[in-house]
Amino acid sequence: MAIYKDFKTIPQLFQIITKDFAKGKDRAVLKYKSGDQWKEIKYDELYRNTENFALGLAAMGVKRNDKVAIIAENRPEWVYSDMAILGLGGADVPLYPISTSETIEFCLNNSESVGIIVSNKFQLNKVLKIKNSCKSLRFIIVMNETEKGTDRDVFTFSEIQSKGLEFGKDHSGYFSENSKLTGENELCTIIYTSGTTGEPKGVMLTHKNICSNIKAAHEIFDIGETDLFLSFLPLCHIFERMAGYYTAFSCGGMIAYAESIEKIASNMEEIHPTILTAVPRLFERMYSKIKRNIESQPEKKQKIFNWAIEIGKEFQVAKKSGNPIPIFLSLKHKLADKLVFHKLREKTGGKLRFFISGGAALARELGLFFEAAGILIIEGYGLTESSPVIAANRLNDYKFGTVGKTMPGVEIKIAKDGEILAYGPNIMQGYYKNKKETEETIKDGWLYTGDIGVFDAEGFLIITDRKKHLFKTSGGKYIAPTPIENMFLASKYIDQFVLIGDRRMFVSALIVPDYEALKEYADANRIQYKSIDELVEMKQIYELLDKELDQFQKKLSNFERVRKFAILDKPFTIETGELTPSLKIKRKVVEERYKDLIEDMYKGLEG
Repeated sequence: MAIYKDFKTIPQLFQIITKDFAKGKDRAVLKYKSGDQWKEIKYDELYRNTENFALGLAAMGVKRNDKVAIIAENRPEWVYSDMAILGLGGADVPLYPISTSETIEFCLNNSESVGIIVSNKFQLNKVLKIKNSCKSLRFIIVMNETEKGTDRDVFTFSEIQSKGLEFGKDHSGYFSENSKLTGENELCTIIYTSGTTGEPKGVMLTHKNICSNIKAAHEIFDIGETDLFLSFLPLCHIFERMAGYYTAFSCGGMIAYAESIEKIASNMEEIHPTILTAVPRLFERMYSKIKRNIESQPEKKQKIFNWAIEIGKEFQVAKKSGNPIPIFLSLKHKLADKLVFHKLREKTGGKLRFFISGGAALARELGLFFEAAGILIIEGYGLTESSPVIAANRLNDYKFGTVGKTMPGVEIKIAKDGEILAYGPNIMQGYYKNKKETEETIKDGWLYTGDIGVFDAEGFLIITDRKKHLFKTSGGKYIAPTPIENMFLASKYIDQFVLIGDRRMFVSALIVPDYEALKEYADANRIQYKSIDELVEMKQIYELLDKELDQFQKKLSNFERVRKFAILDKPFTIETGELTPSLKIKRKVVEERYKDLIEDMYKGLEG
């Protein structure tokens, strides 16, 4: 099913779905967990809460073209805030909950936000620390009722809604009338990209930018009102906001908010989602967990599992060939499904139609593994600057190892140096108050993505790497690190992997192992250790990983092979600044932090 009815702006979409689509429907649109119970919010409650909050903001002086920031985890109040700000003709400035006070200060000042809506005391304290340095900031609103504190200019969410009820008595129809005034070319949101270096850049997206991408998503995906989305990626990221929120909302789908990334597995089993947007990190974790579980089973069960996966892969190849599936293969597949696959699918809730993966490259092997079990992962590609999707695989036309075909309404061309350029209604207006960066990124309407890629013979786009990640060995050989890193991530012993080699004689690596898998290996082989720090320094562990690398890099050219590596005793995290909020590794940060360790690997070997 496509969108319920055409719309040109997000406020228009909100009015259509909550008033027209919802007419006569006594059903939930949002779900969230409170304690041990899943609670539902119906369309009339969504509208009422949003309108009251919008009118409260109006009572606080928020007017057309004002910016209001949001810093909160995924929850219904995020939706109320978003739709209220946009319905008043304002633009919102969503910030990552992991943002530091310094980042918040920069974004609030750069965007000239008049207010900020925060989720809890923790976020409030970060804002209070820099409040006096934010010239435009007039108020702070806290979603959690009991965490307001005593500071002036700080209000609870319900206090603003109460103000809205009063304001509404003298301003009948104010919210719905304001919603009609917004034009499709007006600013909808400013999203600050985390960036791997320098200050954040505010990506300006209009209603047309985002709405065009929502409609394009519906053209290629069969999503309808019977679908239930489980949302865990941050709503401040355009991928979740467009795909897991607006796209679900625009056809009458339901959205449930996961409690956290740690509880996503249990939430899937409780909620039984049909669609889930995710990043490759989730699938890597799922795969590692499955592999560890299987390897702890008796040998007979391991053989059955491995046989089933191979049958699953064979079945999928036969299915896509267009020819009748051989009867014996069909029978074997039914047995494999009964013995193995249905148990794996139950772990996703049992009703999952497909995952949508974005944010980083998905290893081809992961896609094939899950497909064999009847769990389809559809990979797409895009940037914040393109609202975000530029290309995507289709449900009936996909190829692992690629990011699919060009989105409807979008054009892609490959520059002479291999850079991917995109053009279409989804391309941003530029970076807020940053003319220099805008002119470097958009030329003649074409977005210079910074990614290197190529189309295959069937029109599928393959991303090679980030342009700035390509490096050249001292022997003059160019290497794209990401595909090689993804290959090694298929090892059950490897959790994170960074290739090193720019202007070096040979390639080396920093490895964050899967500590649980290492512990199991050590216990099985009676290796004594007191801590992880001690374990990762043991000769037996280095030899284990050395053997793993040898197995995986047989197909690599000599100059691409990892000759030396260092094992790290702690993972890269967002909190330590080594990962972006979308879980991409900040190479420069990692290389700087571990420069002594890197130099040790090359000591005496390069002159």
